[in-house]
Amino acid sequence: MEIAALLSGGVDSAVVVHLLCEAGYKPALFYIKIGMDNVDYMDCSAEEDIEICQLIAHKYGLSLEVIDLQKEYWDMVAAYTIDKVKRGFTPNPDVMCNKYIKFGCFEERVGKDFDITATGHYATTLVRDNKVWLGTAVDPVKDQTDFLAQITYLQVKKLMFPLGKLMKNQVRRIAEEAQLPNAKRKDSQGICFLGKINYNDFVRRFLGEKKGLIVELETGKKIGTHNGFWFHTIGQRKGLGLSGGPWFVVKKDIDQNIIYVSHGYGVETQYGKEFTMRDFHFITEDPWVDKDEVDVTFKIRHTPEFIHGKLIREGEKFHIVSESLLQGIAPGQFGVIYDSKSDFCVGSGEISVG
Repeated sequence: MEIAALLSGGVDSAVVVHLLCEAGYKPALFYIKIGMDNVDYMDCSAEEDIEICQLIAHKYGLSLEVIDLQKEYWDMVAAYTIDKVKRGFTPNPDVMCNKYIKFGCFEERVGKDFDITATGHYATTLVRDNKVWLGTAVDPVKDQTDFLAQITYLQVKKLMFPLGKLMKNQVRRIAEEAQLPNAKRKDSQGICFLGKINYNDFVRRFLGEKKGLIVELETGKKIGTHNGFWFHTIGQRKGLGLSGGPWFVVKKDIDQNIIYVSHGYGVETQYGKEFTMRDFHFITEDPWVDKDEVDVTFKIRHTPEFIHGKLIREGEKFHIVSESLLQGIAPGQFGVIYDSKSDFCVGSGEISVG
């Protein structure tokens, strides 16, 4: 079996290479270069990542090829992020990166020549009714199926997730026992293309700053100012610069550039139990094709917890009614839907306004 393994420079993908070699495979290694390091406002750590990948390749006697997808990333992911933020939404670039870059452009350029693509994502694949489904990982804290919830059936059929049945501490231990050069390297945080650049600095580079009012929702009292609604998202608590907190962002007036905040003491201002998703995408197929209402679990952000609720089909729209209160339902983010036992990810849709 011909395997392409994606390396990032992190410990997870390095352990994938180790496990594949231990199992007798000789994967071809690829590093996907997406950081926009050819322009002055980015500070990508690609050079350090590539150096570590080269050490891994040398250790196991494998080939390493750097695949430059910077332009594709800019066109399909970075530009998408800027557009969503500009319109007041909360985008998820990592979801788009997996769909269009890691398993889209890479597959078209390189992956098509291999039987399998192996990655360091914490996920699994399940076979049910002769079809492949995207299964959740054993480690609930590291589970990354929400970041994979827009991939296609053709993509999931070809993916291998060697870490899906391991806990993160097991992965670290394997790396140390194998004496991998990045065994103690810290996990990367934040959006994949930003490198060491702060997210707000990235947004500021393209959208600038524009002073606006911060208003308490319940009273209409002006309690502060901000530098642009695009720096803030629904549910945000930190970074508001307000005294007497906690304060939460609960509403944005895009036309007037006003941020509305609340202490969150009122359930009606800070919490909700329902949301609608548009352009819902099934990864494998619709398992509830004949049902208008089913019990599911779901996520509205990257957390270890799966929330129980009902998925209601209303024509082409999909509506979620949660069993528990939800804090910070942010339009633009993805509602990610799982079966009622949280065994596999069914798909996702973008949370819409109203």
